[in-house]
Amino acid sequence: MSGYADNTLNEAGPAPDRKTTLGSALRRRILTMQLAPGSVLDEVALSEEFGLSRPPVRELMRQMAGEGYIELEPNRPARVTSLSYESLREYFLFAPMVYITAAKLAAENRTQAELEELKRTQRNFRTAIDNLDVEGRVFFNDQFHHQIGEMAHNAYLLPSLRRCLIDHARIGKIFYQHPNSQKMQRDLETAAGQHDAIIDALERRDAAEAGEITLAHIDLSRRNMAMYATPEGLDVPFGT
Repeated sequence: MSGYADNTLNEAGPAPDRKTTLGSALRRRILTMQLAPGSVLDEVALSEEFGLSRPPVRELMRQMAGEGYIELEPNRPARVTSLSYESLREYFLFAPMVYITAAKLAAENRTQAELEELKRTQRNFRTAIDNLDVEGRVFFNDQFHHQIGEMAHNAYLLPSLRRCLIDHARIGKIFYQHPNSQKMQRDLETAAGQHDAIIDALERRDAAEAGEITLAHIDLSRRNMAMYATPEGLDVPFGT
């Protein structure tokens, strides 16, 4: 499953409880920037919207704070985790190590069923590109990388990857919502092609190639995200 789930119920499975539905909705709203970084979360409004009492909402807030979606401070309302210049710098320093390690381990440990699910996600990502669907691009790109983390089957790696993906999705939303240009469309096609190449490497269990393609993929994302998300003169390391 992705780091955040669609709020639509799966007809083939049981309906999620209200707390689960709230968690899925909040994660999606945060990652797609419907809730901006630093936004106050209205506990009362959320309780009313999802038909919950205050205690389970507070419990969910604590859980999501542990995951990195929300910031909690004493005597202050819960807020969406901020996205500062310093956090951008830390992300670009740390994320490549996590993504590359995830790809290498996924090549070694993936199952065929997981690989087929990754291919389905990639088809959805390409459809979102073709349809100029900004939220779809963010959602399925996040899902693609999260699934690779799960395919790694490493309990120590996945929490770090999940935290990286929160900011990856939010930075990506800034990039994807920028008016399309020919260069942006070419880069999106390149990124989609890199996804295909990663899948191919995973299918062949070639860990080294999976890591190399992932590095190139990160560098492309980093350059494009820097163009739209970073003010001129900001000291963020965008090189390898």
